[in-house]
Amino acid sequence: MSAPAVSVVVPTRNRATYLAVTLESLADQHVGVPYEVVVVDDGSTDATRTVADLAGARYERHERPRGPNAARNTGIAAASAPLIALVDDDVHAPERWLAELVAGARRHDWAEALGGPIRASLEGPAPGACGREGAPITTLDLGPADRETDFVWSANMAVRREAVERVGGFDEDVPIYGDEEEWLMRLHAAGGRVAYVAAAGLAHRRAGADARLRSLALAEYRRGRAAMRSDRRKGASPSLPRELRHLAGAGWHTVRRRCPQGLIMGAHSAGRVAETLHRS
Repeated sequence: MSAPAVSVVVPTRNRATYLAVTLESLADQHVGVPYEVVVVDDGSTDATRTVADLAGARYERHERPRGPNAARNTGIAAASAPLIALVDDDVHAPERWLAELVAGARRHDWAEALGGPIRASLEGPAPGACGREGAPITTLDLGPADRETDFVWSANMAVRREAVERVGGFDEDVPIYGDEEEWLMRLHAAGGRVAYVAAAGLAHRRAGADARLRSLALAEYRRGRAAMRSDRRKGASPSLPRELRHLAGAGWHTVRRRCPQGLIMGAHSAGRVAETLHRS
């Protein structure tokens, strides 16, 4: 077999059902160049290995959980290609996703990291929305045209191996949330540049019970706490009065717009407030 032109690395832990959908979509890519898929199991106790084997993916395993950045580093080390695409284990990639990402890397040869749109896909009993709030999971939309940008997110991100060799791997001491951001900040500090590839979009999924209001709100509360910790690491944490104003605004949005997703917004703000009070 020809050496792969691009490697797709999928860090995962105990999400075999989501992973199966991700790997099925990755197996159906129309790329035009050889590629490989590397699954990095970060200490799972479910059927992750079986899912990876059935999909024909390469499999790497941590015997104990070490976090997403450690899994990314393991995947990059195991990958064979000079271009490494990173995706989360809960995405669905349309069949032209990888081809568009590879084409973008060729087109923007000045970029050492690239990424594309991340679109929320709530499958199942998702709460209603009024259209004025953001999605309750990580998304990215920088418009319909390619452009240079500061950040892209690891649910849909590619890095050149030479960039990792130049600035080092992902910091394994950074906890989840802001984990890829630290690497991109280091890349920028070293003179690196980042490109947004508008055609290389994929779906970020929540399905079944995970798409219900309660599950989304709990996840957003945890995300709010993690976001505040990330802001504090960067020395940019907002004041408590500002966070309380955001929490009040989410409550007003819920009542005024009769919008259930306002409760999810409020859960995020409540997490930020709780983390602020915890550290005060």
